[in-house]
Amino acid sequence: MTRLLISILIFFCFSALNAQVLPSDTVPAIINYKTENGVVKFSSELRPLRAIAGAPPPFYTYFWEFGDGGFSFEESPSHVFTRYDSIMVRLFATNNYDDGKRPPTRPKPIVRPPIIPKAATVKPMLAANGSYNLFKMGGNIEMKTNCMPKPGDDMMLVFGYRNKAENGQQNLNGTIAILYNDVEFSNNNFELAAARTYHQEKKTDLKPLLHTASLSKKNQPPVYYASLEKNLGLSAPEKVLLKDQAKAFRSQQSWKFENLAQNEERFIFMHFKTTPEMLKDTNAVVRIAGAFIPDNPLVETEFFNLELQIVASHDPNKMVLRKSRMNYRLTGKSRELTYKVRFQNTGKGPAKKIDVSVNISEVFDPSTLKVVKTKPEVVTCDSAYANQSCLKTFFRADSVHFVFTNIYLPGMQQKGVNDADSTQGFVEYKIKFKEKPPKLPIKSGAAIVFDKNEPIYTNRAVGRFKMGLSPGIIVGYGFPFETDNSNYLNHKNVVLGATLSPFASHRYYWQAELYLNSFLEKTFHVPIATDVKRDTTINNQRVDIIDKQLYKTTTFATINAVPLQMRYNLHKYIGVGAGALVAIDMYSRTSSELRYKLRLQNAQGTATDIDLNRAMDELKENFSEIRASFFADIQLGLVRVGPALGLRYIYDPKTNNNRMATYVSWKF
Repeated sequence: MTRLLISILIFFCFSALNAQVLPSDTVPAIINYKTENGVVKFSSELRPLRAIAGAPPPFYTYFWEFGDGGFSFEESPSHVFTRYDSIMVRLFATNNYDDGKRPPTRPKPIVRPPIIPKAATVKPMLAANGSYNLFKMGGNIEMKTNCMPKPGDDMMLVFGYRNKAENGQQNLNGTIAILYNDVEFSNNNFELAAARTYHQEKKTDLKPLLHTASLSKKNQPPVYYASLEKNLGLSAPEKVLLKDQAKAFRSQQSWKFENLAQNEERFIFMHFKTTPEMLKDTNAVVRIAGAFIPDNPLVETEFFNLELQIVASHDPNKMVLRKSRMNYRLTGKSRELTYKVRFQNTGKGPAKKIDVSVNISEVFDPSTLKVVKTKPEVVTCDSAYANQSCLKTFFRADSVHFVFTNIYLPGMQQKGVNDADSTQGFVEYKIKFKEKPPKLPIKSGAAIVFDKNEPIYTNRAVGRFKMGLSPGIIVGYGFPFETDNSNYLNHKNVVLGATLSPFASHRYYWQAELYLNSFLEKTFHVPIATDVKRDTTINNQRVDIIDKQLYKTTTFATINAVPLQMRYNLHKYIGVGAGALVAIDMYSRTSSELRYKLRLQNAQGTATDIDLNRAMDELKENFSEIRASFFADIQLGLVRVGPALGLRYIYDPKTNNNRMATYVSWKF
């Protein structure tokens, strides 16, 4: 008994030890704070990070929501509260280069925070260390997220709006709106779990404004976002109705704001849940758009388009391809793709040289590559003076190198660096195809070297072509569409049909075929006894039946289809396939008729022959028979798009018969 108790005790001790040693992804972030001279200083306790083999050292990024309309992206921020009621502070920590989940968020109540006298509150929305510095693009509206969206995860978005001095309005009323869930994707990517407002913003209906509000295009695009001019291809003087932008999104929320003072900044905090059904392509880009619609017609409406890359893991060094889903019909030699490689110095010191190496797919023409934009913004090295910050671009066998030289990019862990945006950079470039590419995924990746450190490898940006549908026509000879089992396999006829398949498939693809109804009417003789005998006397004339025949007439309406076949293009001129050919008798009718030959004789012995037909029974059936044959074939010609000649071998397992058929098809 004693040994049993000792064994149980040892088991529980080891279990408790393992529970302490093994980190748990369910441990929420612990928020600590202390107050000094009216300033509240925050810190946190998070689960230990677990490094991914081969990746840079893991680290956390932070987003604090203070519960009074203030926020911070710092690790240990300070804040001066402007409200006297109970406050709930939230920390959203994101684990980078870590193999676990993000620490859950647990709101922390801040009881009786220190109050700043109203006379000392010059600007209500100020953190202890200065402005929030969200409005970097100079407009009335701006948005920022704490991370890129990850399927099944959470994401916080800060929606900032203000009444800048250039508006010339002391107070401003209007509407702000958020638009999300692009209609170009079949599933919703986001669910708005919560929206926290702190300035009496009231929910409202955006629809009445959609037909009247025009969008301003004065503000320039932020670093990771696309401008309205770029999206719509508009020149500066043009206007576009807000309703035209709203059509691109399934979901929307809007709020009415009042008494927005000049130079006042306000923020709304939106908690988005990314759906598990979010597009699984972790190189795709989704959008969230914001609109600022003032009541005063003298102040222009503004639109902010936020582009977000779907990620599988949180990593500040990434490569993205804009509009990664392409229409193959519209893709040709002149098609231009836009890539962006973004990077972040996560070290303890500044980086002075950054080499971004990108492998170039063989489908591209390297001579068409042009750099669109960079951060830090630098000149090309061939036009720089000695020791000037510059960018050098050169090619290797299958790659291109973008080398930032003589720059200063601060490190995240560098002393005195509080703005994470200052540690980030990117290079954006465009490139064209050599010729129309094959319909295959286009893959690119990048390696980033900070000074003389080991390279950091990014994700692979993959461009894919949408399936698209290719209708076609098919004319066949020798297809077995007869119903009479005794000879339908031996009957050859010409049929006209239609095909449907993915557009210009490169290798494997499916194809369906449907043929026009085949109508057949057939009359055949049924042997019966035809003895000559006297039947009766009519008007004193003798009537003899000298012949009697039974005929049956069958009428069929047959639909013929290939519900599904698998095809494979060996080459752009040769393709093979296999599938099943199904014939269904949609309608059948069988009628019987007795045909008599009568001989009439009068009293003088003169005979007259007459014919007399008599209808018998009639039988009707729907879906009377289904027949299936299996086939394999080969095509020669323009098998992806265009005309092709096919030879098809058909086998009927029911009758154990086989035959060859030919056809011509044309895919559009």
